[in-house]
Amino acid sequence: MRLLYLGDVMGRAGRQAVAETLPRLRKDWSLDFVVVNGENATSGAGLSQAHAEGLLKAGADVVTLGDHAFDQRDMLQYIEAEPRILRPLNFAKAAPGKGARVFTVPGGRKVLVAQVLGQVFMKRPFDDPFSAVDAVLRAQPLAATVTAALVDIHCEATSEKMAMGHWCDGRTSVVVGSHTHVPTADAMILPGGTAYQTDAGMCGDYDSVIGMQKEEPMRRFITGMAKGRFTPALGAATVSGLFVETDDRTGKAQKVAMVRAGGLLQPSAP
Repeated sequence: MRLLYLGDVMGRAGRQAVAETLPRLRKDWSLDFVVVNGENATSGAGLSQAHAEGLLKAGADVVTLGDHAFDQRDMLQYIEAEPRILRPLNFAKAAPGKGARVFTVPGGRKVLVAQVLGQVFMKRPFDDPFSAVDAVLRAQPLAATVTAALVDIHCEATSEKMAMGHWCDGRTSVVVGSHTHVPTADAMILPGGTAYQTDAGMCGDYDSVIGMQKEEPMRRFITGMAKGRFTPALGAATVSGLFVETDDRTGKAQKVAMVRAGGLLQPSAP
């Protein structure tokens, strides 16, 4: 199975880049399944119903969220009606929606997608991500009930993301990090057969400070004082993500490649 994961979509520039690029990637790379993290797609904070529908129309099979899952209030209702939107497993016990689901690919193959929030350096405490993921993987074992499985680990600490990768090694097809908006150069296949990257990066304007126009973040770093709001950068965006090809018999990764398309970063492809 040929899978594509795209990192955090950042504001209007990121949405436009995904809308322009993803249909071509689906066709050119014969993709079977696409997961897009959309938690910063609306003004850099959360995801609205309209923008969620835009990402799905562009070719996403699933859109994952993150710690800003419900910054846009209409998502509280929309996520209950749209099963292709996933919030983190351990967000809150009373949160609407689901953190993991199994999706059917044409031909009858099944893909498990799960998202979980890390605990280290996050602004609020979340439940243990490892036990949350473990319960899902035990219920939907790879190569038994699902053909492929992808876990989106949304957190700050690279160490916590790497620990999740090794925790899931051999039990998932992919573990990929999101949230920090900076792509890491460590795409690999772990010893047990799980494709891994610490952070896929963002789909957004890299002439920025993690997707925000540079002036206000720089002012706060230099002076310690805020003057205005953070505003998403609007320049040419780079689509960043991870491509993985799996063995349908075992569910394990056979090929992994970082994806860069457009914008400032050096283009790459599988």
